[in-house]
Amino acid sequence: MVEVRLAPDETFESLLKRFNRKVQQDGILAEARRREHYEPPSVVRKKKEAAKRRKSLRQKSA
Repeated sequence: MVEVRLAPDETFESLLKRFNRKVQQDGILAEARRREHYEPPSVVRKKKEAAKRRKSLRQKSA
């Protein structure tokens, strides 16, 4: 749970900006989008393996 406290003399816009930045850094929205639809364990495994393959290909070419 992200929590931001209003500092004295802080505008709502700057508070909202700080909140959005904190949510982005913590990856909350990305996690929510990922969990939006159920994926069976087999699909999750295949995605992880594909990501590992892509990562190793990138490292070899670099």
